[in-house]
Amino acid sequence: MSRLSPENVTIAEEIIARYPRPKSALIPLLHLAQEQDGHVADDAMTHVAELVGVTPAEVLGTCSFYEMFKRHEVGTYVVNVCTNISCQLLGGEELLHHAETVLGVKAGGTTDDGLFTIEDVECIAACTEAPCLQVNYRYRYHVTNDDFDQLVDDLRAGRATDVPEHGVLATVRQRIAGDRLAGVVPPEVATEAPVWLPDPAEERAR
Repeated sequence: MSRLSPENVTIAEEIIARYPRPKSALIPLLHLAQEQDGHVADDAMTHVAELVGVTPAEVLGTCSFYEMFKRHEVGTYVVNVCTNISCQLLGGEELLHHAETVLGVKAGGTTDDGLFTIEDVECIAACTEAPCLQVNYRYRYHVTNDDFDQLVDDLRAGRATDVPEHGVLATVRQRIAGDRLAGVVPPEVATEAPVWLPDPAEERAR
């Protein structure tokens, strides 16, 4: 359980500055908290609430709505095996059972070494690539039992370099200079159209 680190507070303030209202940054800040600890800690949610000026209950309401936010510790690698209709028809259930056997835990569980959490999930929007799974939200397509075994071996050995630890959305953090922010004011106090919108007079003249 931890609040955001000083370094992450600096990043949080940069993120908040991109939005016309601080609470609009809530989801990116929850991702930041999850990147810090691997899950969204209660103290981190309280800290986020302070940063954006809402109640901790509002932060919890958003955090608990989205499946990708974990409110408890999970493995370094969260394996989501899809068993919705396309994957189910092409072996998704069998793949899940194989994964449970290989890892020694049922869906929803975490291995004793803390390395893997396995989840049975609904559609992950890759129906043409069934059966499929995600590891920390990185896709693997047309997965066979042998593919899964190789994936586990690669993750254990550190060879799956495209899969960061759970909570890391991107390996390169977006930075936007202050002079590149576009019309970041609440709509009710805006005096001109956002710079990315065409000028209506110019559009009529075309």
